[in-house]
Amino acid sequence: MKEDIIITGSIVLFKENLTDLHKAIECFLAIPLKKKLYLIDNTPLRFFEYVFVNQQIEYIAVEQNIGFGAGHNFIIDKIKQTSKFHLILNPDVSFNLGVISNLIKELENNKDVAMIAPKVLFPKGKHQYSCRRYPSVSELIARRFTLLKPMFRAVIFKGEYRERDLEIPFFAEYITGCFQLYRTEDFIALNGFDERYFLYMEDVDICKKIDLLEKKKLYFPQEEIIHVLKQGSSKSLELFLRHTSSAFKYFHKWGF
Repeated sequence: MKEDIIITGSIVLFKENLTDLHKAIECFLAIPLKKKLYLIDNTPLRFFEYVFVNQQIEYIAVEQNIGFGAGHNFIIDKIKQTSKFHLILNPDVSFNLGVISNLIKELENNKDVAMIAPKVLFPKGKHQYSCRRYPSVSELIARRFTLLKPMFRAVIFKGEYRERDLEIPFFAEYITGCFQLYRTEDFIALNGFDERYFLYMEDVDICKKIDLLEKKKLYFPQEEIIHVLKQGSSKSLELFLRHTSSAFKYFHKWGF
């Protein structure tokens, strides 16, 4: 029997800034709807076990770093009979009170939409270009190497839909995974994220899977969120290698 919960959310935790994380959790708990938040702790030592205690939060200790997608998938069986909508939320995202309610209204008005996401801004207000075309190999390479960006500017701008008026809602090819609001039944039908991606590209992959469902992804810039965006693969060799591995897996699966 389904519980009387409108929206569930999940945040996967590993090495998080506690100030950013507190803000993300407070934003979710302020949603004026029946809700439940799952905190999936990928730290081996259950670091976050007693950091956040609330009756609307369920803490889940994985006790190993299983990655982003697998972490979010960990609660699929829990939300099957729980909520109408499910939010994939990064630990460094914040949003205003009415954002979720207004996005839910748009989902309810568009039955062919499986996932909706708002405009994403950096903390100082700069646009993050979170709605994108499916990536090409040249675009991914250019994004990883600063010196190549001027040479591939046209490719990058095309990938970011910069020729469009991004203040108008439209159906994007893919929307980055820092904030994705799904109909729960569609997230279940997708079987969540492909767990072959430890980190990176799983958000692109799930958008491809939405296409296979013959459903859409709606970019809705009338609502805005703030995303700190760590850009770890530009700063860490380990994360760069993980990003590269994920890109190989993506193109092997979906083609070039």
